[in-house]
Amino acid sequence: MELKNIIINILKNEVVPAMGCTEPVAVAFACAKSKQVLEDESIRKVQVFVSPNIYKNGLGVGIPNTEEVGLSISAALGISIGNANKGLELLEDVDENILLKAHKILKDIPFKLDIKDTDKKIYIEVNIEGKYNNVNLIIEDRHNNIKYIEKNNEIILNKGSNDENKDNTEISFLINKTIQDIVKTIEKIGTEDLLFLLDGMNMNKKMADKGLEKKFGIGVGYRTKKLIDKNILSNDLLNNSMMITAAGADARMSGVDLPVMSSNGSGNNGLTAILPIVAFNQKYHQTNDKLVKALAISHVINCYIKSYIGRLSALCGCAVAAGTGASAAITWLMGGSYEQIDGAIKNMIANISGMICDGAKSSCALKVSTSASVAVQSALLAINGDITFDRNGIIEASAEKTIKNLGILSSDGMHNMDNSILAIMENMI
Repeated sequence: MELKNIIINILKNEVVPAMGCTEPVAVAFACAKSKQVLEDESIRKVQVFVSPNIYKNGLGVGIPNTEEVGLSISAALGISIGNANKGLELLEDVDENILLKAHKILKDIPFKLDIKDTDKKIYIEVNIEGKYNNVNLIIEDRHNNIKYIEKNNEIILNKGSNDENKDNTEISFLINKTIQDIVKTIEKIGTEDLLFLLDGMNMNKKMADKGLEKKFGIGVGYRTKKLIDKNILSNDLLNNSMMITAAGADARMSGVDLPVMSSNGSGNNGLTAILPIVAFNQKYHQTNDKLVKALAISHVINCYIKSYIGRLSALCGCAVAAGTGASAAITWLMGGSYEQIDGAIKNMIANISGMICDGAKSSCALKVSTSASVAVQSALLAINGDITFDRNGIIEASAEKTIKNLGILSSDGMHNMDNSILAIMENMI
């Protein structure tokens, strides 16, 4: 295997558009595909089971083209659409008629949504019974990875381990390389092989622009812009990074009907991996060659870290993974050495490694604004040689060992965190 090809494959597989928060849209996608396979207009029963992480991330986030939140309405919308051909962008087809159909499903048909007892971070199971047919469908490991379909007790899709093993082999190959190896390889990739990453940059900038035009959610980005305009906050790189990234999350978490480019299965990760680089480019204009390579560094390091902490985690992936990727990329754009790029990663993890994920919601804008601003701070410190000392808490001599420690913190140290978060959230319902 060649590292260059592995990196390009990972980028093409992991940097994909999504319409709405990834967890609700994945549930909608699963239900739409189930209805498509069912080929039966008369639905008599719907059951949806999701992993604790999917449930946590879907409770309080806005659904595009509606004024509603949650997984139940997402599931009903997917059934109403009944066509999964648009993948994770299918919610762009939601209109008043589809919304009315979704409410009718929830009102008139026995419908159940519950948590599945599974160790899988990403797991969605849909059972639909019609008058003539019934379908069982399972998504695992990735938000759009349909692994199993059964219709009328006949298995019509049962993905073996080959695809998953291929993905795992590529990721294992990647994480056995150093950050320096990865960055050096990206530097040698031709610009034309990475130009598709600019689509994601433009897509996420449009979402951020929406969040700056008017107040969505709690208005973190919008208010930051007002404070900059009034000269209460300075119009510098750090504040602009914070403003733009927060605005994107404000709009997206409120259900604005625009797609975003996700990164490693998360739209907010995509915003955080990309928008600090947009802020840097607005202040210090870069060539397309520089931009696409910086975006590649950000996305790949996000993927590298999430291979240790998990696609969904008790830790906020936007902060500790995507924000760290953005910081490494900004350090590279500023001409930082490989040692300084490592230093930016260590600075990030020393700062915000304990930020928890308590579900997708409007206040995620606060977390991504923090991670975006710390990304700039960590890069500026590292570029000036100010790097967290070795053996400080979980920080070790190398970025790679530090990331491994972060993985131990996420998997072992925070093993019961998701259950505690879910218990708190369910008590609020």
